[in-house]
Amino acid sequence: MTKHSNIPNGDAQLAITGMSCASCVGRVEKALKAVPGISAPSVNLATGQAHFHLTSPDGMADAVAALEKAGYPAALLETRLAIEGMSCASCVGRVEKALSALPGVTSATVNLATGAAAISHSPATAPQALADTVTAKGYPAKVIVPDQHHHMHDHGGDAATLRHNFLLALALTIPVFLVEMGGHAFPALHHWLYATIGRTPLWFFGFLLTTAVLAGPGKVFFRVGIPALLRGAPEMNSLVALGAGAAWLYSTVATFLPHVLPQSALHVYFEAAAVIVTLILMGRWLEARAKGQAGAAIRRLVELTPDTALVERGGQAVELPVAQLAAGDIVHLRPGERVAVDGLLTVGSGAIDESMLTGEPVPVTKSAGDPVTGGTVNGMSALTYRVTATGADTVLARIIRLVQDAQASKLPVQAAVDRITAIFVPVVIGLALLAFAGWLLATGSLGQALVAAISVLIIACPCAMGLAVPVSIMVGTGRGAELGILFRRGDALQHLADAEIVGFDKTGTLTLGRPTLRELMTNGLSKDEALRLAASAEARSEHPLAAAIVAAAKERGLGLADAQSVTASVGRGLTARVDGHDLLIGNADAMTEAGITPDATLIDRARDWASEGATPVHLACDGRHIAAMALADPLRPEAAQAIAELDAMGLQTVMISGDVQATADAVGRKLGIDRVIAGVLPEGKLQVIRDMGKNTVFVGDGINDAPALAAARTGIAIGTGTDVAIESAEVVLSGGDPQGVSRAIRLSRAVMRNIRQNLFWAFAYNAALIPVAMGILVPFGGPQLSPMLGAGAMALSSVFVVTNALRLRRFA
Repeated sequence: MTKHSNIPNGDAQLAITGMSCASCVGRVEKALKAVPGISAPSVNLATGQAHFHLTSPDGMADAVAALEKAGYPAALLETRLAIEGMSCASCVGRVEKALSALPGVTSATVNLATGAAAISHSPATAPQALADTVTAKGYPAKVIVPDQHHHMHDHGGDAATLRHNFLLALALTIPVFLVEMGGHAFPALHHWLYATIGRTPLWFFGFLLTTAVLAGPGKVFFRVGIPALLRGAPEMNSLVALGAGAAWLYSTVATFLPHVLPQSALHVYFEAAAVIVTLILMGRWLEARAKGQAGAAIRRLVELTPDTALVERGGQAVELPVAQLAAGDIVHLRPGERVAVDGLLTVGSGAIDESMLTGEPVPVTKSAGDPVTGGTVNGMSALTYRVTATGADTVLARIIRLVQDAQASKLPVQAAVDRITAIFVPVVIGLALLAFAGWLLATGSLGQALVAAISVLIIACPCAMGLAVPVSIMVGTGRGAELGILFRRGDALQHLADAEIVGFDKTGTLTLGRPTLRELMTNGLSKDEALRLAASAEARSEHPLAAAIVAAAKERGLGLADAQSVTASVGRGLTARVDGHDLLIGNADAMTEAGITPDATLIDRARDWASEGATPVHLACDGRHIAAMALADPLRPEAAQAIAELDAMGLQTVMISGDVQATADAVGRKLGIDRVIAGVLPEGKLQVIRDMGKNTVFVGDGINDAPALAAARTGIAIGTGTDVAIESAEVVLSGGDPQGVSRAIRLSRAVMRNIRQNLFWAFAYNAALIPVAMGILVPFGGPQLSPMLGAGAMALSSVFVVTNALRLRRFA
């Protein structure tokens, strides 16, 4: 996801940080003009961009250095790479180390499950240089272009190739396995084969087939593993290459140079080398298939956008590729068709299925002026909409980027795994050498020592360790996207699972955020006339309560009069003159301050409304208190159930509101909230959240609550419609249902539980079986794993980890 161009010779641009005024622009332009490798610099304060022409390959690096020196550093680039050939945690560690060592790279995160890397770096470092560095380490890499909708490595293609290689290796291995192991299982068969064919021809036959396995389907282990070993950076392929290669080499010497070995050590292990490679190829094939399933959720999102759309051109509707659409185009949407890109409905009304966006199965009724989102499905109506966003700017593209970012990030728990895997492979090689030396000294049998060393090398491959965390994140965040839960950062998964207190903003989160007139009481005037006067006075106000009064008048078909001398008073109300009457609209304090005698009946009724959660508004006409109105923001239908679900999970719920305490308490009682904090201004929410403790979640609408969302350990923004990319929250609920909060917490707990299961399996497996492979239990009458069993167990361990993570796809 490269945000800035970086062209060796040609037009280029940089995002500049720290500029605040025209003087800053002048200083930045002066600094750039002094750089020999660039010309015609132009800086735009509004966009924060510097545009210039590169005349030298070193111009970009010199420009970045000059800006840094001037105190206006260039913003970092974010680049993604697609990487091939990574097979274990050691590979991940080496790629990250190589990228982090490059000048200008501030962070590099590599994900084994998705086969991708996310790098933050200086614009002086070209994205292609990052890819070249990784490729030079033995892992072919290419820069991901955002418009390609690349979301992960093509595990489907990997699976097809690995399946072919596995079946070929299996066909070549079966004869070798049957001859050798069949002879051990049935001594009569062994004697018959040796008597009929002879030992040397059988061994030569095994040599030919095993060599074909290692040179054909198994060459990947040697092509990647041996160079890594020679660089002093062994990884999983190195272990397989060492194990299978040692078995093949020993057996080849026994076949063609038998006099070199003692008679007691004259054995061949061709079947071990062939079976090791075959079983590991089988494991990789199954693993690739499972990884493909793990990323299916995001792949389905990528495939939601149709290829073509019916667009107006020259007064006619023509079928065009979606890539050719531009903002302002008019698109015709046929019944049952998917919306191509984001837009605003211009003609028609009907139901649109937005479940891919919100996770809610009930279609949403749309009419002219309402937004439509690319990837959603039209119902049975013919609609027309105007395009507002295309390509990477659409909601669907932003959702995919959010999930990509979450999948690319590392959870805090991953740090411990990384520290262990960084030294794991060298330790395993050391243990294999120790086992070899120990058995050779104890038994004098070169063959027995070789079997022990190979068993250790094969069984200890750290594939499962490398996959334990990222594959769970990949499946969990993908399932979350299907349910309308978008994790902007991966670490939110871990933090959310530790939540103890959930704080809610009231307006727009637990309520609909649209106050309505609930009740009207008058004294000496009809209700319609009182409402008409009030609405006429409030027509020019932008206050939400004023809008509710005006909406109620229009709903009743009341004609509004022009208001003169309108004066608003913050926190009190407003005065105006309508149809020759002097009006005052406001709270009870406003009446008292204006010297108007409150009507006792209206005041008592207003108190009742306040105790029920409504906001009372009073109307005075010509100095007489004539009406009281109850305005209330309706609760979301799902709010009470959302709070009940959190209570059932053992979480404390808190509502933070700017309303008066009585009104807020009434809402809290209706919803069953544990604690209500009222009268809090937006800036006061920060301290309230800090006082609530470390493991606090804050839920807001993502607009007015940005500081509070950022202050909480985990901020959850409830977005509605197209408002899904809220920068201040770690988690975004793309629908408006607050029940998504409990669902998000349950999902995070499920993911963390899944990760702990995977890590236990990966580490316990190695901790238990490496000593067995070394033969520590043999002196006590216990077993020793053969290389073949070790290869099978190793392959299945990775498959187990991925399959366990796939269970998260069933989360509901």
